[in-house]
Amino acid sequence: MNTFSAGIRGIALLLLTGAYTAGVAQAQNYPVKPIRMIIALAPGGGVDTTGRFIASKLGEAWGQNVVADNRPGAGGTIAADIVAKSPPDGYTLLMTSAGISITPSLMKLSYDPLKDLLPVTMAVVSPGVLVVHPSLPVKNVKELVAFAKKRPNELFFSSSGLGSAQHLTVELFSQMTGIKMTHVPYKGTAPSITDTVAGRITLTVASVISTRPFFTKDRLRVLAVVGPKRTPALPEYPTIAESGVPGFGVENWYALFMPGKTNKALAAKLQQAVTRILTDPATDKLLLNQGLDVVANTQPEFEKRFAEEVDTWAKVVRTVGLKQK
Repeated sequence: MNTFSAGIRGIALLLLTGAYTAGVAQAQNYPVKPIRMIIALAPGGGVDTTGRFIASKLGEAWGQNVVADNRPGAGGTIAADIVAKSPPDGYTLLMTSAGISITPSLMKLSYDPLKDLLPVTMAVVSPGVLVVHPSLPVKNVKELVAFAKKRPNELFFSSSGLGSAQHLTVELFSQMTGIKMTHVPYKGTAPSITDTVAGRITLTVASVISTRPFFTKDRLRVLAVVGPKRTPALPEYPTIAESGVPGFGVENWYALFMPGKTNKALAAKLQQAVTRILTDPATDKLLLNQGLDVVANTQPEFEKRFAEEVDTWAKVVRTVGLKQK
């Protein structure tokens, strides 16, 4: 290596070291002013209540207000766009759902979610279940697959809309099992469940909390949990992966992001604070009663997971034939 190259490498190393040191120093003092948490969905839903709970607890822990600001619309992209274009100083956060990993395949965005947003932590998961109308003569996933294979497109499944997480979850299930069913989109989760309960629809995928009032009264039958592992909310039910579809696992998560160029030392401090909040035994029990499972994974873990999910849903969208708007 010549003297010039060695000098350039030395300068680059000094710059990187200086940036890291500055980031650590910034994180030690963070936060020194109020933080704005942009919530991507409307007030009252799971993302909103979880985000506001975290905001309140962060405010108590840090002695700085964390102000919740709902900016719903356009599949969560309005909120994401605001945060993606905010200064990367740690004072603007995004609270959103797993839908953020689907929208890049469905919509032309003014930001790149993999570059312009920094995943901080997957806070919680709202576990979902595959439910069928009790009149369907199947008791588990293997029986459902066998039944559907003999009747291509005769079974109807509902979702909260074309391209929704519910829709694509069932499409992924169909692709992995080699079955064909007919999709019936609704304007929201509630009517999609209502028509399944009424027997006009054969099956659907929805959260435990939204389906529990029906399957506890035998108006719906739970076949399996759609996530990669069993949920404490329904420990007796197997996952779809355990039921003969290895590798299947879809979670509807609620997560925190920062602007893409935020120093990762700040993201780590936020993640650690959120983890302390969510893993408190009283909080864990409170969230479980709301049908939520605590995750609180690390920033690198969530960053890897987010990129994988964006790729997975892009493949599903292409196979289904949905086009970007």
